[in-house]
Amino acid sequence: MRAAALILSGTLALTGCGSGSTPEEEATEVPSAFAGATTAGKVVESEYGTPVKDRVATLGLLNKRNNSVQDLVMKSGESRRVGNIIVKLASCERTLPWEEPPEIGAFVQVFVEERADINKPLAWHKVFSGWMFKNAPSLNVVEHPVYDVWVKDCKMKFPGEEESPADSASSSRAAKPSGNPTATASPEPSPSAPASPAGTG
Repeated sequence: MRAAALILSGTLALTGCGSGSTPEEEATEVPSAFAGATTAGKVVESEYGTPVKDRVATLGLLNKRNNSVQDLVMKSGESRRVGNIIVKLASCERTLPWEEPPEIGAFVQVFVEERADINKPLAWHKVFSGWMFKNAPSLNVVEHPVYDVWVKDCKMKFPGEEESPADSASSSRAAKPSGNPTATASPEPSPSAPASPAGTG
């Protein structure tokens, strides 16, 4: 009995230490126990901007055990597994370009495979489901002793953002020279312009 307890405690200690290397992320599905559950915050499609299915979010993932941080880049509806954590992105949003203050948000679900206590088997638990915001990270946080997840970016465009500001600036500068010759030429014929209608009339 005592030997079994020592083996178990040794195994748990090795599991907690880890090798120090960050596990590779891989595409995965939500744990089967939660697969049928609907997302609490239903994704609403906006008539403006990039469709939800084409938006790409960057989420930060921290493992507090080994202090490793990595970025997860996902499209809406995708899930990534890193070791014994699964992060699912339902959608991401950002404010309209003219709205102040600017904000970026993402609806995220986090599942961790862990034991409820030392006598229970490993099982998946949902530890977070909700919107998180870049500029207000404390508003809705992942409360877990090992993992933290936060939103870093949401790649989407609104109408009028297809061109970069540099392109639109260069095109507006190019329009001025083409209009200048006609602008300088128009004052010269203007004195004769009133005479021609009078002559024809």
